[in-house]
Amino acid sequence: MDWQSHARGLAPDVVRPESRWYGPLATTPRHVFVPRWWARGNQRWELHDGPADAETWMRTAYTDRTLVTRIGPVHADQAEPGATIETGSPTSSSTLPGLVVTMYRHAMIDDDSQVLVTTGTGYGTALMCGRLGDDQVTSVDVDPYLVTTATERLDSIGLHPRTAVADLTGHLPGEYDRIVSTVSVRPVPASWLTALRPGGRLVTTLAGTGLIVTADKTEDGGATGRITPDPAGFMRTRHGDDYDQDTDELWNKVKEAEGDSVTTSRYPLLYVPDSWEVMSMLTLTAPGIDHRTTTAGDTRTVWMLHPDGSWARASAAGFLDSPTVHQGGPRRLWDELERIRHRLNREGGLPVYGAHVRVDPDGTLTLSRGSWSITT
Repeated sequence: MDWQSHARGLAPDVVRPESRWYGPLATTPRHVFVPRWWARGNQRWELHDGPADAETWMRTAYTDRTLVTRIGPVHADQAEPGATIETGSPTSSSTLPGLVVTMYRHAMIDDDSQVLVTTGTGYGTALMCGRLGDDQVTSVDVDPYLVTTATERLDSIGLHPRTAVADLTGHLPGEYDRIVSTVSVRPVPASWLTALRPGGRLVTTLAGTGLIVTADKTEDGGATGRITPDPAGFMRTRHGDDYDQDTDELWNKVKEAEGDSVTTSRYPLLYVPDSWEVMSMLTLTAPGIDHRTTTAGDTRTVWMLHPDGSWARASAAGFLDSPTVHQGGPRRLWDELERIRHRLNREGGLPVYGAHVRVDPDGTLTLSRGSWSITT
C-alpha cells in the first residue's frame, strides 16, 4: 500500500511546509493506528474494516477528520466483522490531525521539552515523537487495552516512547515541561500542577465545553493563562469501560410528559451542542446537563436533562418558529439557557473565549473577562 503518498497529501491540508509539524504529518502512518473504525450509518454505528478495503482505508485514514474507534465498551478492533451498534456514545477515537496539531501548537513546545500526552489510538503520540524524539514523550491512558495496543503499533513503526496505564485525573508518572490532554477534564486535576515543572504549560479542554485552556505554572504552584479564541471539544475522562448514563431513566419518563411549566420561547429552537459559545457558557453556569434531539417529519425536538431530575423539552416545526417548551423538576433548565441567549442577543457575544484563566494549586479554576467571572 502506498500510504506515504497519502500522508504527504494530508500534511499540506493541516500545516504549511515550513511548520515543524509538517514532517511528522507527512511521514507518520496513521492507518497503522486505525485499522478498523466506527462510522455513523442509517440510525446506527457501522464497523469499517481497513484491510478489507485498502483504498477506502487509505483515503479515510489520511483525511483531516476524527475516526471513532470505540462505542461504549466495544472497540472496533474487537468487534465481529460486519457489526453494527444501535445506540451508544463514542468513548475513544483518533482525533482529526489538524486539531491534534492545534493542541500541540498551543503548548509552545521547545526542542528539549519533556511532554506528557494522552494515548488513545497512539497516533497523536507518534506525531509528538516525530517532532521531539521518543525519549522525550510519555503517553498515558486509563484503558489498558488502548495503552497495550498503541504501544505495539508504535513499536511496529520504530517508536518507543514511555507509555503507562494511568488515570489522568490522578497521580502522573513523572515530571514534565508540557502536559497536553486530548481528553477533556473539569476541574483541572491538581496532580497536573504537581507534575508540571516550574514554568511548564498545560493544555486541555474543559469537559462539556468548547474551551481550550492554556495555563503556565506559577511560583505558588498554581497556573495562569487564557482560553484560546479557537474552539475544540474532546471526550471527557472516564474511569470505566463506558460513561455513566445518569439521565436515561429520566429521559424515558419525560419524553412526552406535560411539564410543570409550559411556555413559548422568543428564540428559534436551538440544540445547544450546535453552538460552541452557548454550550460553553451553559456548562459553566449549569454543569451536568445532557442534551438530546430527534426529528420527526418537520418537527424538531430537543431535550435538556439533569441527574437532579430537572428537565426541559422544546419542539418546533419551522426552522425559525418559536418552540413550545415544557419544563419540570427542581430547576428550570430552559430558563437557564434563555438567560444566556438574552445576553448573547444583547451584547453580541459571550465572555468565555479569550477569558483569563487562574488555576489554584488545588485545581480550583477561575475564568474572568471584564466584569464577568466564574469559579468551578
